[in-house]
Amino acid sequence: MEWRCNGKGYIAYRNFLLRRIDAASSSAHSTPSNSGRWFASPTTFSEADSWSSIRDLRSNSGKLSRTLSVSSKHSEPERHVRFAEPAYSFVGMHCIFDNCKASVTVLQFGRTNSDLLAYGSSDGSLTVCQVSEPPSVLQKLTGHSKDITDFDFSSNNQYIASCSMDKTVRVWEISKGTCIRVVYGVSSQLCICFHPVNNNLLLVGNANREINAINFSTGRVISKLTCDNAVTALDIDHTGQLIFAGDAQGYIYTISVNSHTGSLSRTHKNKSCKSKSSITTIQYRTFSLVARCPVLLSCAQDGNLYFFSIATNSHGYLTLICSLKLASPVQNIRASFCPLLSLEKGEFIGYWQRRFECLLL
Repeated sequence: MEWRCNGKGYIAYRNFLLRRIDAASSSAHSTPSNSGRWFASPTTFSEADSWSSIRDLRSNSGKLSRTLSVSSKHSEPERHVRFAEPAYSFVGMHCIFDNCKASVTVLQFGRTNSDLLAYGSSDGSLTVCQVSEPPSVLQKLTGHSKDITDFDFSSNNQYIASCSMDKTVRVWEISKGTCIRVVYGVSSQLCICFHPVNNNLLLVGNANREINAINFSTGRVISKLTCDNAVTALDIDHTGQLIFAGDAQGYIYTISVNSHTGSLSRTHKNKSCKSKSSITTIQYRTFSLVARCPVLLSCAQDGNLYFFSIATNSHGYLTLICSLKLASPVQNIRASFCPLLSLEKGEFIGYWQRRFECLLL
């Protein structure tokens, strides 16, 4: 009755179960390895309630991804109901931090590490967190005076390079929480990434239409390339030979880079976008089940999503595979490949916008 009075559906049923599990928490303890999972509880509830709940749950969502242990209060044998787990299944939302004093502008996990998370804020601070049990703030890095526009982890997660509207690039040593390098520019620094092969090389796009290759050790700009508009997003392939950059007018550039010298040269300029909206996301993926080759994901500020195949034997020439209109052009939308690939379901792309919605495609 408690569940039925709160309405039907997945969320109501999840909250109903969680309350009963909390009541029996003395027999089911959370550990770092099973945090956030569903637990079988000795709490009994009527079979009629339980099976009608499951029936309604399957008709409303069909996405239950844990095993529910259902027991009857009439001393019948315990039954187990098991559903196939889809590639992605949302089971609720947990607030692990509530110490932000300003809006979060960019958020990113560490390299191949789902426990390390960092986020930049509009007040210029950069916070590095641990999100396993128990969640905690590892470091709060302060030094930027304006919005953090982008940041990137080094390949070993030892350093973070960040850029900001205050026209600076800063490199931080995470373990000590200190800034070890500041590079001053003449315009807002909008996007940044470490070179995947030569981590002594930083690649930065700015509002002055430039992509700069910066020596991490000395802080010197060793090479620069001028584009037609402000460079708003960039990423680099796994070999470190090709940079993909998006600008404020919706163009995407393919740029070759020398891993040793850092020299840059433009090879292609692609205009497959249907509007002149700023590119907010450029993300490279080594392999795609759809294209059977390297692919590039691009998202524009007006809510258009683009999916390209990359011709590696033609210096990174892009071919548009498909495009999708996500939302009205009033929200600043970004997108990302989801990290898991499902052989049955295919590939997933998540996107989010400033009104804090997150959806999967």
